[in-house]
Amino acid sequence: MAFSELLDRVGGLGRYQALQTVALVLPIMWLVSQTMLENFAAAVPSHRCWVSLLDNGTSQVSVLDPETLLAVSIPPGPNQGPHQCRRFRQPQWQLLDPNATATNWSEAATEPCLDGWVYDHSTFTATIVTKWDLVCDSQVLKPMAQSIYLAGMMVGATLSGPASDRWLAESAQWLLSTGRPDRGLHELRRVAAINGKRAAGDTLTIEVLLSAMQEDSSVDQAPSSLGTLFCTPGLRLRTCVSTLCWFAFGFTFYGLAMDLQGLGSNIFLLQVLIGVVDIPAKAGALLLLGCLGRRPLQALSLVLSGACILANTLVPHELGALRSALAVMGLGCMGSAFTCITIYNGELFPTVLRMRAVGLGQMASRGGAFLGPLVRLLSTHGPLLPLLVYGTVPVLSGLATLLLPETRNLPLPDTIQDAQNQTVKKATHRTRGRPVLHSTQL
Repeated sequence: MAFSELLDRVGGLGRYQALQTVALVLPIMWLVSQTMLENFAAAVPSHRCWVSLLDNGTSQVSVLDPETLLAVSIPPGPNQGPHQCRRFRQPQWQLLDPNATATNWSEAATEPCLDGWVYDHSTFTATIVTKWDLVCDSQVLKPMAQSIYLAGMMVGATLSGPASDRWLAESAQWLLSTGRPDRGLHELRRVAAINGKRAAGDTLTIEVLLSAMQEDSSVDQAPSSLGTLFCTPGLRLRTCVSTLCWFAFGFTFYGLAMDLQGLGSNIFLLQVLIGVVDIPAKAGALLLLGCLGRRPLQALSLVLSGACILANTLVPHELGALRSALAVMGLGCMGSAFTCITIYNGELFPTVLRMRAVGLGQMASRGGAFLGPLVRLLSTHGPLLPLLVYGTVPVLSGLATLLLPETRNLPLPDTIQDAQNQTVKKATHRTRGRPVLHSTQL
């Protein structure tokens, strides 16, 4: 009896598997919500320096309109707009002359906002940026704070992961492959009891399990380390490319999703649109995986995501609706890529290394999420540089995916030898498809 048949006896898909899924999905839902909350809790509202002519209630306010007073108090030109971080030391009344230009004042005539800022509270009543007066440093401090926050998530996952895995069971097949048959038997009986098949679980013995594993040629394989992923010829390429795909997801998704203000004017509408697109994109990816295959859909999702982001570099800022639409499409394709890599990554590696490969990929994703917000600091050298980087990484990762083998309708590899055999069969098939010798009439 093969091990797959043994799993069917204890309930291949029952109450236990449903509980496992819920236990995994619920924390992930809260994690994403908590991460996206940063867009609103740390939003940067429109602001300007506090100026005495406008904000201390003097009689001059009743003589001149606020726009005029603002023109002589806040420098025009590069500093003009919703985010102003300097003011004139003295009112520049000469700027009221119709023939006056921005060259009538020098940079030395300005100073930082020494008396604080005036914020626009029409959208946000308060944020941590306004509470701590971080507005004029937000271009640098906000990406750094977001990176520290995401790095904390990575450290927390590393430290708390083993503790949280106690609500979850180890793979019985993996336990048997790594020489722990007692634990494997215990987990299988536990699954059978929860699925209402206790009688089937009671008939299981260590001898039955070992016999099933021997039939699958998986029993005597020694435990493998993380280094095996990089040292084994048949797995090295799979490890590098799949890790790159995980990195591209975390890097691009969190780099853009945690800066919704840079993608559109109405971040509330943008957040809703991202959610509306993300759910069907991930669900649709599950359906397309069976039709298109793992490798084509993974490559297509990453390349389309990068193309949408790169296209935004050609769209003027005045076309806010188009920029928002391209950003939402890019993030939607990235959500589809996440679904693909989650399934594809598990099918590329044998049972004894599968969770190590998945863990390595998720660490790469969190590392990408940590670095993603820092890329926005490149905007000081060029406003388009962050988008160019965010778009190029998924495009290159998508093209690299074409180097991986297709795993659709193939059995999961149990051993390293199984994974290597897939590579050998693929190479043999290509050779047979292009014969070197051809028969002739002679």
